[in-house]
Amino acid sequence: MDRALEFAPACHRFKILKAECLAMLGRYPEAQSVASDILRMDSTNADALYVRGLCLYYEDCIEKAVQFFVQALRMAPDHEKACIACRNAKALKAKKEDGNKAFKEGNYKLAYELYTEALGIDPNNIKTNAKLYCNRGTVNSKLRKLDDAIEDCTNAVKLDDTYIKAYLRRAQCYMDTEQYEEAVRDYEKVYQTEKTKEHKQLLKNAQLELKKSKRKDYYKILGVDKNASEDEIKKAYRKRALMHHPDRHSGASAEVQKEEEKKFKEVGEAFTILSDPKKKTRYDSGQDLDEEGMNMGDFDPNSIFKAFFGGPGGFSFEASGPGNFFFQFG
Repeated sequence: MDRALEFAPACHRFKILKAECLAMLGRYPEAQSVASDILRMDSTNADALYVRGLCLYYEDCIEKAVQFFVQALRMAPDHEKACIACRNAKALKAKKEDGNKAFKEGNYKLAYELYTEALGIDPNNIKTNAKLYCNRGTVNSKLRKLDDAIEDCTNAVKLDDTYIKAYLRRAQCYMDTEQYEEAVRDYEKVYQTEKTKEHKQLLKNAQLELKKSKRKDYYKILGVDKNASEDEIKKAYRKRALMHHPDRHSGASAEVQKEEEKKFKEVGEAFTILSDPKKKTRYDSGQDLDEEGMNMGDFDPNSIFKAFFGGPGGFSFEASGPGNFFFQFG
């Protein structure tokens, strides 16, 4: 069209075709500028009205877009492109609003269906579809379908890589599924774009959880909940320490003995940390335990075991049958 306009620079038809191409390429300000120039000279030009509406439609200003499409159809009732665009715009607006209403009412299944139907109306409307994917992702997160929610948010940012809300939603889903590295990456993207206190705090929280996830999970090692009481921690240590004590596995293969020794040491580490309120608080908050002077590399699990069971060596494991052992105090 640029080459055609070199030969006919005043041709409105060529200018409008160029404007429509620009709109389809996502260059909306340029397209609107061309259409506006024509409308200043001819306010009844249906093609120019259609292009103005098309730009607004693709920028997710659907209500204003419909007004231009309707005006274009008044000027040219048989304008096929304006007719299709107007129908799509109205359908998108209605489905999206119905989906929002269902979501607010807590009817997540219906909201999911409505957003899905809306996504099928016009694959070319990138901005609106990005919002629809994000909205459906929010629905999936409410339904605890977190992998589906992540996929929807990913589709949203593929369509619009500046869409902060989609990054935030996906990051929260990553946090909920303990994918902390991915969450940190999304929160970093958000904070680089919008340096707010809230976004900074979200990033710090994700970085802390990532740091904590790379440490040994002492609660898991003892088999207790993070809110376990002191007595529950002691009972868990008693059970796990006896289960993995090297003496109990003295007749096993070298490989099994090595594995049980490792588990016995980890159980002792876990008890040492979780039974000490100060160390437990530091551990729960993600702080470095090395600052407390604890070097787990030199940790002696036997000393903890002896102290817990009340004596320097007054115990032994004895066989009571094939593969069975009982714990005996001296």
